[in-house]
Amino acid sequence: MLDISISPAMVTILMLGILALGIFSGFPLAFILAGVGFVFGILFMGDRIFGIAIAQTYKTMTNYVILAAPMFVFMGTMLGKSGVTDKLFATMHLIMGGLRGGLAVATVFVATIFAACTGIIGASVVTMGIIALPPMLNRGYDKSLACGSVCAGGTLGQLIPPSIMLVVYGPMAGISVGRLFAGAFVPGFILSTLYMSYIVIRCAFNPKLGPALSVEERRAVPTSKKITAMFVQMVPPILLVLGVLGSIFAGIATPTEAAGAGAFVAILLAIVYRRFSWKVLKGTMYETMRVTGFIFLIIVGAGIFTSVFIYLGGGKFATEVLAAVPGGKWASFAIMMFMVFILGMLIEWVGSIFIVVPLFTPVAAQLGFDPLWFAICICVMYQTGFLSPPNAHAIFYLKGVAPPEVRIEDIMNGVWPFIGLVLIGLFIVVIFPESILWLPSLIVG
Repeated sequence: MLDISISPAMVTILMLGILALGIFSGFPLAFILAGVGFVFGILFMGDRIFGIAIAQTYKTMTNYVILAAPMFVFMGTMLGKSGVTDKLFATMHLIMGGLRGGLAVATVFVATIFAACTGIIGASVVTMGIIALPPMLNRGYDKSLACGSVCAGGTLGQLIPPSIMLVVYGPMAGISVGRLFAGAFVPGFILSTLYMSYIVIRCAFNPKLGPALSVEERRAVPTSKKITAMFVQMVPPILLVLGVLGSIFAGIATPTEAAGAGAFVAILLAIVYRRFSWKVLKGTMYETMRVTGFIFLIIVGAGIFTSVFIYLGGGKFATEVLAAVPGGKWASFAIMMFMVFILGMLIEWVGSIFIVVPLFTPVAAQLGFDPLWFAICICVMYQTGFLSPPNAHAIFYLKGVAPPEVRIEDIMNGVWPFIGLVLIGLFIVVIFPESILWLPSLIVG
């Protein structure tokens, strides 16, 4: 431990600056966060840093709420293998194929339903990329529009409950995960509606972007059969969503208990659709352990970094600076949203959120913002990070399963309009805060 003092301003500059350099180095984020925290902790805190590291690890391992994360990951992964999404998209293909851009609209619609059954981007984007992208390309859809629809729809899983992001966010901010789930529900569907409206309007002005199915193809299946198929295929996922989220909203079950029940129902659906096997179960468990291990390792590393940063006064300094921004509380809000946008572009959400929440939550409280409303605004803004290079996971997930003729440039060109729509969605929830606060006001707990 150095026998010198360090100012909060210098702590902020050095720790965030070194973190930024580490991020651009390409080294694993969890080790960068923990490493920077350890170096500054040993230099200015001495042996206490080891106690902090042990406490953060133990806290993460014993956090009952975060225990919901691996079960939601399991549920989403198992549902992706159950065939629910495949059958639902095939039905929506027939129903909406006659509309210009109908297959892209169906993609976003099915992705929205799937998002309400899972909380991980990888499962949604990969599944929709496999089942929806080839039919759109075969029908002559514009590559960028098709890819943008898959990426934007697939990322809704990190906003629409049960979102892993909300499970992680809640304990840090001291907000009930159930209330976060309720608050994110309407904004998630606002974004989904904006995406589908954009596709319809753009294809109406330029039909070549999303040609409709021919009359012969539409008449090949009777309308009554299409409607019956739609209801039959939508019932399983909707019942799962109502069971999981309804039990949380009604105060019957905690998010962790509901996640466990959802994981069990996902297995039953895989059995019903005759997709269950020991190979599928093994693959699902492996993916669950991989994703959960990745998330938990970053949580521990970020916890060490944040603890040292706050202990050395960086958190208080950053709060004072943000709260004193000229232009009032909305100027401070705009700066914080911009910082979330930049962080989302550069690093994993699970890493940056452990920086954002401890810094911004006190600022929001000082400025008089409702903590639940502010939290959902941050989560809405994080939607841009999943689509914005260089971090944009949705782009790289889709490229991994896309046909060879789809270039990375096609996918990047396709996501930019949807990033703009996310910003419009954020503007809507800012102007109409009840879009976030109405549903939570009705639930128990």
